[in-house]
Amino acid sequence: MTAIWYDAPSHAAGAALVARLGGVAAELRQLGVRVRAPQEQATHAARELGLVANPAGLQRLGVVVETMNPPAVRAFWETVLGYEQTADGLADPLQRDPAFSVRRLAEPRPLRNRIHVDVVRPEAAVLRARETTGREPTGPFGVMLPDDEGNEVDLVPGGTLPGTTDWQTLFGAMTFYRTTTPEEASRFVTTVAELADNAEVPLMLDVRPEGVVVDSGKDRWEDGDSADPKFVALAQQIETAAKDLGLRADPAPLRFVQFGIDAIDIPAVRAFWAALLGYVEDERPYLSDLYDPRRLNPVLFFQQLDEPREQRNRIRFELAVPDRARKLETALAAGGRVRSENPYLLADPEGNEVLLTT
Repeated sequence: MTAIWYDAPSHAAGAALVARLGGVAAELRQLGVRVRAPQEQATHAARELGLVANPAGLQRLGVVVETMNPPAVRAFWETVLGYEQTADGLADPLQRDPAFSVRRLAEPRPLRNRIHVDVVRPEAAVLRARETTGREPTGPFGVMLPDDEGNEVDLVPGGTLPGTTDWQTLFGAMTFYRTTTPEEASRFVTTVAELADNAEVPLMLDVRPEGVVVDSGKDRWEDGDSADPKFVALAQQIETAAKDLGLRADPAPLRFVQFGIDAIDIPAVRAFWAALLGYVEDERPYLSDLYDPRRLNPVLFFQQLDEPREQRNRIRFELAVPDRARKLETALAAGGRVRSENPYLLADPEGNEVLLTT
């Protein structure tokens, strides 16, 4: 199977490709669709629909946690994320959220990381995770949990979208419907795509063998401090469509993951990550968020650091890209530095690291 991103003019245009290919994993967005399918089959179907492949939609951002005690740290993050263990670390069972690799550290790095993690899950999952880890939440918002070496996660309980029964508010508003056949999933995705286009509301639809996730993306269900009536109306229509197809919602696999970077010079550090990842700035003046315009990779946000922390983080990013040479050139032009080669380990202007892979 080959992963291919196709630019598309609407949800419905992307849904048409998903329907043509039948039974493939796909990430459908307002701007296009990424599918995992035999290349010849996908190319032929996309050509018939007038869709154009764009390799920029293929990059993947993951996380590496370096530790003196991999078994204990891996078990902690498996619990708080609700991930599954893999040969290299941990992965989201639905392959939506970034993979975490857990690797052995040669010597301790005791200072606090400049990179930290936010995870939002349904309330029941958060309560179970707290009980399993045996840690009481602390921090300014009362949600922070540390692993055995002090790596921190803000594990936040979500709620229910007002006016709905199937939707969770996990920074984004999202729902997951289990499906039993590719045809059932395709019918549902086609219906939801048409509803989203008619409502002029952007959605994220992730199609998996287990079912379909429908997601607003971070904060896009809100209107100020409350739910946007336009989005709620669309969510209600989607609930009705799911019930008509006999689908049931299952909130258990849902989560939202984002990453915060502490910085002395936020504009310089933020500019580096925006250039490297091809992200765009959130227009809201009270937020420092950067986000993937295709909504395929996690949000980054930035927090003011009072004094430098010279020690290397125990957490760093890993970026897989189609063209590593071009991405390296972009990173250096944006103020990045090469720490090592083959593969390239880069540092932003304040030392936060990212490994470039292909």
